[in-house]
Amino acid sequence: MQLGVNVDHVATLRNLRSTAYPDVVRIASKAVECGADFITVHLREDRRHIRDGDVFALKKHLAVPLNLEMAATREMLEIAKKVAPRYVCLVPEKREEITTESGVDAKGMFEILAPVVSDLRQSGIGVTLFIEPEKEQVDYAKKLCADKVELHVGAYCLSKSQGELERIANAAAYSHEQGMECHAGHGIDYGTAATIATIRHVSALNVGHFLICESLLHGVGSAVRNMKKIILEQRHNA
Repeated sequence: MQLGVNVDHVATLRNLRSTAYPDVVRIASKAVECGADFITVHLREDRRHIRDGDVFALKKHLAVPLNLEMAATREMLEIAKKVAPRYVCLVPEKREEITTESGVDAKGMFEILAPVVSDLRQSGIGVTLFIEPEKEQVDYAKKLCADKVELHVGAYCLSKSQGELERIANAAAYSHEQGMECHAGHGIDYGTAATIATIRHVSALNVGHFLICESLLHGVGSAVRNMKKIILEQRHNA
């Protein structure tokens, strides 16, 4: 099982004082050194944390794949084609939200998403759709020719309910049946990571805010190593 580390909030901290530190590339590199299999960043339209230069610098210096989260807009598409990350994850975006609140509606936004997915894939960039854990959303992700889906697991991480966990497991199994790799992300901490890691067809977790917070107490290396240890042990024992 793989671990993706999202470093958006390293940039949030930097931008609060308009300084050059903390350095997003240095923190990302430390995360990789300590077990991160790929690095994720969300280049939002309002540039509230990650900025264009961060994305280009990460692509240049990272020894692991870069996963670029972005909205399905013409501006972001052109940036992605210039950066050429290993993967782009298409997410919904609202300027007033604090963080991404839901998955992208692959059915309702089909006509908007289709040309963006096609253009990215023709440029040699793999495409992931960040979706709610629902079979219909998986179906439309497949129709869009997405390479992967990432399930929005925020509802489970807030509620810890068995019903939400079953939704994730069912959507992951269905994604596998449809030939698409399945990741999970949003709101994950050590406890929820341990549980989600037992779901057979979830192949990677994306974790950001929690790990950055843990890093303030214990350091980046310790936080990432602990998370990687937990998910690998849970997967092995599942």
